[in-house]
Amino acid sequence: MSRTLHLNLFVHGRGHHESAWRYPVSTPRALTDIRYYQQLAQTAEDGLFDSIFLADHLAIGNEVQHVAKGSLEPLTMLAALATVTDKIGLIATASTTYSEPYNLARQFASLDHISSGRVGWNIVTSWLPDAGRNFGYDRLIEHEERYARASEFVDVVIKLWDSWADDAVLDDRDGGRYADPERIRAIAHAGRHFKVAGALNMPRPPQGRPVLVQAGSSTTGRRFAAQYAEAIFTAHLEKSSAIEFYSDIKFQAAAFGRRADQVLVLPGLSAIIGSTEQEANRMQSELNELSDPKVGLERLSNRFGGHDFSYLDLDRVVSAKDFPDASKVQAAQSRARVITALVARERPTLRQLLHSLAGARGHFTAAGTPEQVADIIEDWFISGAADGFNVMPPILPSLLKPFIDEVIPILQMRGLFRTEYQGTTLRQHYGLERPGSQYFPAGVTASEALVPA
Repeated sequence: MSRTLHLNLFVHGRGHHESAWRYPVSTPRALTDIRYYQQLAQTAEDGLFDSIFLADHLAIGNEVQHVAKGSLEPLTMLAALATVTDKIGLIATASTTYSEPYNLARQFASLDHISSGRVGWNIVTSWLPDAGRNFGYDRLIEHEERYARASEFVDVVIKLWDSWADDAVLDDRDGGRYADPERIRAIAHAGRHFKVAGALNMPRPPQGRPVLVQAGSSTTGRRFAAQYAEAIFTAHLEKSSAIEFYSDIKFQAAAFGRRADQVLVLPGLSAIIGSTEQEANRMQSELNELSDPKVGLERLSNRFGGHDFSYLDLDRVVSAKDFPDASKVQAAQSRARVITALVARERPTLRQLLHSLAGARGHFTAAGTPEQVADIIEDWFISGAADGFNVMPPILPSLLKPFIDEVIPILQMRGLFRTEYQGTTLRQHYGLERPGSQYFPAGVTASEALVPA
């Protein structure tokens, strides 16, 4: 098989089920204990995962009484993970809404150097109103405006990474020349949102540019992903919607002049793995029963921009008319669409809906044996629904172990997944080309490269 399946480990608290922290086999370590994350990264590297992925939230939220929250800042964490691993990719989330391009470009370039080329940036536009208030904004910045800022933000960051030629550092001790100034360029960016002189104050990252990752699935988010993203994390509750998304992203990417194999689509998969299907279903029921409806309602409200669902009876069947129009939601628009589609399709009670979302917040969930989980992965992969998966164990670290020990060997026997790392960088794991510099293309002399664009 010419295509290679890609697997990322998405680390989230003590597991992706919101009740994982209460379950006996979840980690007893504090969420601020770096040893917990280092051990997960080492375990995932032993399992030959492409990367480990860290999300981020810029506000504490209201559910901290009932949900394990308060993890370490992800960029800081990546540096610590880089020192205890050798090959696994390291992806962290950073916001374009509440950051500045120059600082973020420096941080990710530094991490790429520290890790010898294993870093990726998950680009988010930050939709939580509480996050805005932590940065001096009294109102939620609207969806389209967030993406307009994000587009310019990414353009500036790429320019900064490209502002040093790969051969700019001479380190010529005898000749007394450390760097060639003609191979370093001030980007002189002046746009609607940012004015940045540049150049970056460090050499070009080992990968040329850290891998760009994105997770928005709204109409605007898809267009943004098709233009910039090299790996796309996405949420789907059924294979048919994943196939539609996959096809659309590849089509839109081609319209931007990009090759389909340079844009990877990786849906979330949260699987409860048991030695029997009955054991897996029992664990799923136990986790759901430990969840708090107040937490579920708070999260549901956040997805729909603060809409109040508390008047609904938990055991009443809900319908689409109980929800705001997802296309007009200024918060998590793509996830709002996923939820309303589920409601229209399955007509669950509110309690059943909250249980469904408690498992992985709108990502695909499964409960079954290792063989059944491997079957799902293979089916989606060969059906044109995915290039791989963002693996989201419901309980950490206990449900990562059977995935590595039992699911991955099945995938290897079927010829779907690697049996050893073939490269050392995240780009190599993903099969992505190393981009050249827009200012110093191959074959262009220094004087030509310095001509303003």
